[in-house]
Amino acid sequence: MGRNRAAWATVVALVAAMAGVAAVPAAAATTTTAQTTNCPTGWGSAAKTRSAATAEPVTNIRTGRHACFDRMVVDVPGAGTSSLGYSVRYVSRLHQDGSGNYIPVGGGAVLEIRVNAPAYDPATGNPTYPVRAGQRLKGVDLTGYRTFRDARFAGSFEGDTQIGLGVRARLPFRVSVAPDRVVIDVAHNWTGTR
Repeated sequence: MGRNRAAWATVVALVAAMAGVAAVPAAAATTTTAQTTNCPTGWGSAAKTRSAATAEPVTNIRTGRHACFDRMVVDVPGAGTSSLGYSVRYVSRLHQDGSGNYIPVGGGAVLEIRVNAPAYDPATGNPTYPVRAGQRLKGVDLTGYRTFRDARFAGSFEGDTQIGLGVRARLPFRVSVAPDRVVIDVAHNWTGTR
């Protein structure tokens, strides 16, 4: 009887050990699959606005690539979060505020981005983001981006800065405010797959 107990205990220990080992890879595989295929897409493509304004000027515009979306960041140092406003919407053509001049923007769709902050020092009128209307954004290289195709400075008029962002197609986007910046994310697709 003692011999059978020892054999039975060994079998139970081996089965328990193997069950524990088998469960770990299955759980890890599920987690990995969920992380590689699920991206947020419920943002929609309707216009997004936030009413607020600041006299603090825009100093930089930059972009970045992420697994699920491409990102544009408009830096407004000193503005905090409560005074940053924006309007972001798809347009058929980008027209410069004030003059109404057409600014060509490449891509299958164009997002017009307005940040309620000047791109000049209000006290002196000197530019804080020195790019002329119609030019590509300074220091922005969109090579290798999945969604972004073109980015043009449209100007700064009556305290608002206007940017044209060319994207591959009309895709979902979100806009958020972080300390001293406005962040625009455009999803790679509507399906949520990477």
